[in-house]
Amino acid sequence: MAASVREKQAAALKRMLNFNTSPLKNTAAEPVWKVLIYDRFGQDIISPLLAVKELRDMGITLHLLLHSDRDPIPDVPAIYFVMPTEENIDRICQDLRNQLYESYYLNFISAISRSKLEDIASAALSANAVTQVTKVFDQYLNFITLEDDMFILCNQNKELISYHAINKPDIMDTEMEAIMDTIVDSLFCFFVTLGAVPIIRCPRGNAAEMVAVKLDKKLRENLRDARNSLFTGDNMGAGQFSFQRPLFVLADRNLDLATPLHHTWTYQALIHDVLDFHLNRVSMDESVGSEASPSGARPKKKNKKSYDLTAADKFWQKHKGSPFPEVAESVQEELDTYRAQEDEVKRLKSIMGLEGEDEGPISSISMSDNTAKLTSAVSSLPELLEKKRLIDLHTNVATAVLDHIKSRKLDVYFEYEEKLMSKSTLEKSLLDIISDPDAGTPEDKMRLFLIFYITALQPPSETDLDQYKKALLETGCDLSSLNYIKQWKAFTKIAATPSNYGNSGVKPMGQSVVINYLVRKNRVFKVFFFQNLPVTRILDNLMEMKSNPVSRLLSSLLLSSLFPLYCGHSSMFLSHPLP
Repeated sequence: MAASVREKQAAALKRMLNFNTSPLKNTAAEPVWKVLIYDRFGQDIISPLLAVKELRDMGITLHLLLHSDRDPIPDVPAIYFVMPTEENIDRICQDLRNQLYESYYLNFISAISRSKLEDIASAALSANAVTQVTKVFDQYLNFITLEDDMFILCNQNKELISYHAINKPDIMDTEMEAIMDTIVDSLFCFFVTLGAVPIIRCPRGNAAEMVAVKLDKKLRENLRDARNSLFTGDNMGAGQFSFQRPLFVLADRNLDLATPLHHTWTYQALIHDVLDFHLNRVSMDESVGSEASPSGARPKKKNKKSYDLTAADKFWQKHKGSPFPEVAESVQEELDTYRAQEDEVKRLKSIMGLEGEDEGPISSISMSDNTAKLTSAVSSLPELLEKKRLIDLHTNVATAVLDHIKSRKLDVYFEYEEKLMSKSTLEKSLLDIISDPDAGTPEDKMRLFLIFYITALQPPSETDLDQYKKALLETGCDLSSLNYIKQWKAFTKIAATPSNYGNSGVKPMGQSVVINYLVRKNRVFKVFFFQNLPVTRILDNLMEMKSNPVSRLLSSLLLSSLFPLYCGHSSMFLSHPLP
């Protein structure tokens, strides 16, 4: 089975940390101790892929930010992993002049220009450190892989390539070119790491076409010289000669503005929506207990707690795409299983007399049998403790998510928005939900109304719109987003119709689910799934090579998005040969 882009990027990082040579397998040799120096961009790329323990196993005794205060370590080699910016180049030159390390292995996240390379050479020459600069590499790793089938283009300064940055009315041509070049550079790095030349599809006349043209030009220029092509090296496999070329579809976010506003109901999406979730790490306020502070005392300060949700977490891998009620039930089942195993260990210890209880005479046969069972239980103790850690992790995270659901009535918003987008019958008027002071935050209400406005066959009359605006203002909403959507619809003259989202988008999944584990009042949740989104349907048409005008529009990557760029199911694209 072909390696995922996550595996390939992790392998590239490990090769870099081994001085750009392939790590030897099954070797007992001691690793070479070294220092890793990275900037914020490099830190974001490494952190979702390599844990601190893995870095230590590879000989990284210290990892520091490039622009932090660093003491000289003259007997240790240093591996740099930074963006080739003017500021970073100046700091590297300063390190050379200060003779901080024994040798320097310079690895740039994107390709460094010749002029900047000459700056480093001049600094090394003036500092008499030419022999210490051992290697200089362009790594082409300017993207962040979060999962096997998902990556984002950047985390630092991500607002610079956001939907707002591309669509603001006063944007200059030079700014737009810079944004397009930034996106193209990251996408080019992605395909270099993947080791495949894509088949590109995009609509005409927008930012997606600009990116597609620039990316196509960059790929062709690199392929023109077969001897120096990044896609024909030994590490890239068959590259462009493979018949299993990925389909790469670029689309503008304006194609579907409703979906990013939609309240979600799956575990991973809810965490991303309601908690502080970045680079596979969720941060939230730690519970300080239910004890009330003494009268007049200063309230207890809440501590921040962070949890890593990684591929090593089997519960996360299994349930991150599950509806939230199913996740709550699964946490309870895992907890019951753990308690049963814990009780069995306690029972065996008690029978063996390790708890100080007299169980009466024990036969040698039963003693031998119980000893074997206790030995087995003790040997599985590390696994049991890890299971307990994961249960506690997901209990805390799920409880925090549930607090948001209950306080903001997110289940009501999710169900109502599903019905709006699928044109189903509404049981309650939109104005009633907006006017309800207990239903959600002003942002929740605005998201709901924007979905209604975007997906409506006919926009509301001016009288009705004024009524909605009044209700939104009374709840504290900022109407600037509504004014933008109103201008956007008038400019594009595009109104979402039922065919854009499917005629039966809301599909109940079985019976109602009661969460007794986390909800004290046994509140009932209905589970729905929304399917047939524009992105999904257009991609299906492209994969099946159907002659459909809409097929020219859609995406595995969404440009100008309201949320981070992502690649959907790249393994599926690789498994479908295209002409």
